[in-house]
Amino acid sequence: MAIDHDHLMNFDIPQVRQSYGPEEVARFGLTVGLGQDPMDMRQLAYVGALADDIRAMPAIVNVLGHPGFWLSNPETGVDALRLVHGEQGLTIHKTIPATASITAKTRVTGLVDKGEGRGALLYYEKRILEAESGDCLATCRGTTFLRGDGGFGGPSGPVKPAHRLPDTAPDHVFDTPTRPEQALSYRWNADPNPLHLDPRVAARSGFERPILHGLCSFGFAAHGLLAVLCDYDAARFGAMDARFTAAVYPGETLRTEIWTDGSFRTRVLERDILAIDNGLFKHRQAS
Repeated sequence: MAIDHDHLMNFDIPQVRQSYGPEEVARFGLTVGLGQDPMDMRQLAYVGALADDIRAMPAIVNVLGHPGFWLSNPETGVDALRLVHGEQGLTIHKTIPATASITAKTRVTGLVDKGEGRGALLYYEKRILEAESGDCLATCRGTTFLRGDGGFGGPSGPVKPAHRLPDTAPDHVFDTPTRPEQALSYRWNADPNPLHLDPRVAARSGFERPILHGLCSFGFAAHGLLAVLCDYDAARFGAMDARFTAAVYPGETLRTEIWTDGSFRTRVLERDILAIDNGLFKHRQAS
């Protein structure tokens, strides 16, 4: 079944309702590297260690109201076995509470046909609302590269441009080791994809062992930005966008290189490759 442009653009992804609290907040923080210094009071606030100060790490919005692997639905017309998560971004509109009930709605916002044999780009957006007030807490966005779905007669643009990093050396670096079992822990943030868990599945996909979730690597980068550019103050965390450029293996060290203008990228130290590139962070403006 080939992609039908209009059908996929208007594909109804069911709304998700979710309640969460300190347990979910702490789990997310721990799985993106927070708490590795158990004497850093600023980090402890994000992992549920301080009864009088419990905070949600901003990047948790990527996993709140997760709609599941909806592209595996045959009605989308997508070859779900050949898709790749290409880009991710988020904007925080209101400080994310440590306890809340939310609704989330995901929708397709764009579809680009790169041509026969060249795949397609699917752009999507998820809006997270506080259930009681109706206030929009965050908007998440992403790009999925549909490697097996080009040539369906769709539009050839517009293509989202990549942020260009400065030509100078980064102003800051933030190193965080991942643990060998990092993916086994991160899976409980609503992503049980066996590619990250089962060595047999990873081998069939061409990897020597299970790889880390892209959103986990993204969370580690967000941790670096929160630490370096926000001094661990979530109220200052506004938006971040980046491209995924290489897989990370659990146990490797992630170095997020940061410029004062908000540009960033994340490097795997052991292999000296970029896992995340073309990143841009923005502070949240005071309301």
